[in-house]
Amino acid sequence: MHTPFENPVFSDALVILGAAGIVIPAFARLKINPVIGFILVGMLVGPSGLGSIVDQFPWLYHITITDREAIDPFAEFGIVMLLFTIGLELSFKRLWAMRVQVFGLGSAQLLASGLVIGFALNLIGQPLAGALGLGMALALSSTALVLPMVGTTGPVGRSALAMLIFEDLALVPIIFALGALAPRAEAAGLDGLVETLWLGGLTIVIMLLAGRYLLPYLFAQAARTKSPELFLAACLLVVITASVATAAAGLSPIVGALIAGVMIAETEYGGEVEIITAPFKGLALGVFLITVGMSVDLRVVAANWQSLAIAVVGVCLIKAVVTGGLLRLVGARRGVAAETGVLMASPAETTLIVLAAAVQAQLIQSSTAQFWQIVTAIGLTITPLLAKLGHVIATRIDMRASESAAPDEESAGAGRVVLFGYGRVGEIVSDMLAKHNQPYVA
Repeated sequence: MHTPFENPVFSDALVILGAAGIVIPAFARLKINPVIGFILVGMLVGPSGLGSIVDQFPWLYHITITDREAIDPFAEFGIVMLLFTIGLELSFKRLWAMRVQVFGLGSAQLLASGLVIGFALNLIGQPLAGALGLGMALALSSTALVLPMVGTTGPVGRSALAMLIFEDLALVPIIFALGALAPRAEAAGLDGLVETLWLGGLTIVIMLLAGRYLLPYLFAQAARTKSPELFLAACLLVVITASVATAAAGLSPIVGALIAGVMIAETEYGGEVEIITAPFKGLALGVFLITVGMSVDLRVVAANWQSLAIAVVGVCLIKAVVTGGLLRLVGARRGVAAETGVLMASPAETTLIVLAAAVQAQLIQSSTAQFWQIVTAIGLTITPLLAKLGHVIATRIDMRASESAAPDEESAGAGRVVLFGYGRVGEIVSDMLAKHNQPYVA
């Protein structure tokens, strides 16, 4: 039994809030993405870090987390809140306009990356069924990390958004497909998949209809009270209800959170909801990333660093080439294709879910899953670095293309647009100029 001073809930809360209060300002001052900081904190204070020596040094109890499973519910809620805030930036009109990209480009990217990785693993000795399961798991990319980095309005953000939406929707079919591949589970897996698809589809339709008529009334009543607390409570009620509904139907809770965000964005209170829930976004991301860091055992990393390095580089390289190549096939500029490919190259938090399902389906061994869990954690850690690398590559490609497209003597006097700076806004402007065949120099 814990004393009042050894309550695990308060101890874990102290570590999480302390990390958020220290990591975000410190890394912002150093101009480093706080994603890396949170994962490093998780590695340091987790069960494989300082938490492993609490018995020898009891005072470490108050600044470590010895039980990773104890904060898993907080991490899951963090992912739900992240997807909800992303949904607030979307709209049904925009999603409908992106349907071809979501189900065309998104499905092609996921299937192509999964099959290439799967067959590569099969060639090095992994049984085919397990290799395909691992391939589909590693082909997923992190919605929680990618979209906050690039937004959803620029050419890179739009391409990434389309693929990530399809991946989130495909998560449940992937898990049930693993069940269909499992020994002695063929019929149950297929029956479960069909049931989940129709039940999940019916749940989403009911949510959309109910949201269209009930949400404006709910938020109007909350707004009349002029109470920020009640307005926030209404927001959380909608998010949690939508997540529970999709989870009960067999879908991922993050699908419900995303739909809840989109539904609220359609109301006149979307902007106010986005402002009042903004503080949750950074904290939610921090909690999730700390749990990712806890899954990394530095002793295992040290013992297998060569294999892990080859695995991380191999997965990232395959996904970057496949994603960039598909974007080029659909007409994306070289710079956009390269940046999006590198940005989407690392595995995702949902990879961990699929790996657990593959172990449960007896497609891979627990030791194999542990290896790829560490690969996934490393991939998530380097995602900000990949984003920076992709941006640098894209900038050089676009500058080289601009130089090689110099006008001839007859058109030399026509002049070109000069862009000072090539950040997110510069990319959007250059994309608009390119669509209208206007020459530019960045």
